[in-house]
Amino acid sequence: MDVLLSIITGLLYAVGFYLLLHKGMTKMIIGIMALGYASNLFIFIVARLTRGIPALIKAGESTVSGEYADPIPQALVLTAIVIGFGIQAFAIVLLRQVYLNTGTANMDDLNITDKLEN
Repeated sequence: MDVLLSIITGLLYAVGFYLLLHKGMTKMIIGIMALGYASNLFIFIVARLTRGIPALIKAGESTVSGEYADPIPQALVLTAIVIGFGIQAFAIVLLRQVYLNTGTANMDDLNITDKLEN
């Protein structure tokens, strides 16, 4: 299972970087989203999440015995998801405003200095 998740993570990173190199802003936003998902999946893989095991110490014990679920990677991924949604929303609004002001979403067609002079 770890091998499959590693391959999926690598593919998500590859797709994210490929889309970031496109001229269209929409594809760039999708690339940013793919990189965020790949990073979240990478944190899950590195943390070796365990299924069905709580992140709690049993009553009467002072230390954790055996396997346990580490809550730190889960908290990091949850925080990354929330921040990622905020960045995506900002990028979509920014893309909309750029398109409304310039009439294009292609990076090569943007010539902001001509628009500002008029």
